[in-house]
Amino acid sequence: MSGAASYDERRARALRLADSYAAVAGPLRFAAGLFRLQARIARALAEAHAVRPLSGHPDRDSDRFLGLGEGLLTFTESEGPPELAEIARARRADEPDTARSRLLLYWGGEREGADDFLSRALLRPYVEALAEAGVVPDRSRREGHCPVCGGRPIVAVREGDPASPGIYRGLICGLCGALWRFSRTRCPSCLEEEPAKLPLFQAELYPAVRLDACESCRLYVKSIDLELERSALPEVDDLASLPMDLWAVREGYRRIEPGWGG
Repeated sequence: MSGAASYDERRARALRLADSYAAVAGPLRFAAGLFRLQARIARALAEAHAVRPLSGHPDRDSDRFLGLGEGLLTFTESEGPPELAEIARARRADEPDTARSRLLLYWGGEREGADDFLSRALLRPYVEALAEAGVVPDRSRREGHCPVCGGRPIVAVREGDPASPGIYRGLICGLCGALWRFSRTRCPSCLEEEPAKLPLFQAELYPAVRLDACESCRLYVKSIDLELERSALPEVDDLASLPMDLWAVREGYRRIEPGWGG
């Protein structure tokens, strides 16, 4: 099941929200530009797959898409936040083997701070192209992570379940955009289940948004109530409530997977 809207829908939603949320207009416009470039990469990969099928592993497919990421790195260098722009500038100078190694580190589950963002941004259209072509990504999977590609959740959604009473929580993958159901009373990162260790935080300014945190691993995932915000595209609307993320950082929490604002 997919939770990802088309790149054009994501871009349009980001630009609309940028007009409504002046305080976070910069990250939203950056995300809109990112979605536009990812769309180009995804289209090019779909065309390439029609000529020679993708394998599902970036070590064998990287020659098909590394060059396509040059525009994304250039855009991030000129329009991204300072730390990310500096990393994008450095990565533009990478030799092909180094560029491939960086992507494989992320693919293998390694975390390198802000560098993670660029690896995920470059790999996202690749993994979506695999899904479109019906190719299963060659990547390890674990509970709490995406059952389709093994990615970490970037945002959660909550809505009523017609099959049973109450609300269900779905997680959306930051790598492929897939949506899967996951317990509301379990941490997707460390799988903590003790209710006292799973606090929920909300702010009056963002009634549809909640932070589902974990005291055991000090990570959280942002959750959007689709009953209250029917028009939301969760990966995009996530950016409108960035002040909640800043509060969480001050309180000593980190996101399981950063949003698309850079």
